Amino acid sequence: MEQHAASRLREAIERLARGEGDARGEAGTAVDEVIAALDDGRLRAAEPDGAGWRVNPWVKQAILLYFRRRDVAWMKAGEALAFYDKLPLKRNYDRTGARCVPPGVARYGSYLGRGVILMPGYVNIGAYVDDETMIDTWATVGSCAQIGKGVHISGGVGIGGVLEPPQATPVIVEDGAFVGSRCIVVEGVRVGREAVLGAGVVLTASTPVVDVRGETPAISKGFVPERAVVIPGTTPKRFPAGEFGTPCALIIGTRSASTDRKVSLEKTLREYDVAV
Repeated sequence: MEQHAASRLREAIERLARGEGDARGEAGTAVDEVIAALDDGRLRAAEPDGAGWRVNPWVKQAILLYFRRRDVAWMKAGEALAFYDKLPLKRNYDRTGARCVPPGVARYGSYLGRGVILMPGYVNIGAYVDDETMIDTWATVGSCAQIGKGVHISGGVGIGGVLEPPQATPVIVEDGAFVGSRCIVVEGVRVGREAVLGAGVVLTASTPVVDVRGETPAISKGFVPERAVVIPGTTPKRFPAGEFGTPCALIIGTRSASTDRKVSLEKTLREYDVAV
């Protein structure tokens, strides 16, 4: 979207968010414009900014205002499926070049890029799923989550939504990453480019990410480095009743660098015996 148009919409949305005007009235047409731009990928709730990411709080404010602007209504998907909700379903797959396999569902206001395949899973409003990404069966991509190019989100994965507060960073999974079956990634965690999460890894903002590749463990939170290979683990923690193991994520290796991501992934999974 052109800078001038984005600035105009931002000013209108921020006024509405301050209570200056009626979001359900004529002033709320700016909200509709923002959601339409999210739906076709011209706007994003967060976007790459140099070495990091920039959140666009006003875009998230527009999503919240959109709920106010709409009433609950019946919606049909063919003859067999019916929904009762405020938000319509996404319908521009043919224009963006994505596929939606029945009964996969994406809400209007989410973006699915060229070559994306949505199996019977779910993508919420504000999410951005970049080109050639696979969202496998019963996986969910939460509101405003940012998924990169060529990512594989395996069956049953839960990518959390971060809609409020508007300034909060959403979950980010960068280009070429692999997220194994039944992983949970929530609370604004960022998974670096080409990282590999083995089956069942749980990442929250408070989950220790323990790098055991060196002689001593290095602990961080909220971020998985590029090309890191991660599996579920436990770390000891003392409670009044004694010492118990609490969940953590273990970085056990590094994905091999290769221009062919598929070859690199297969080699890494074999080398580290990672369940997916």
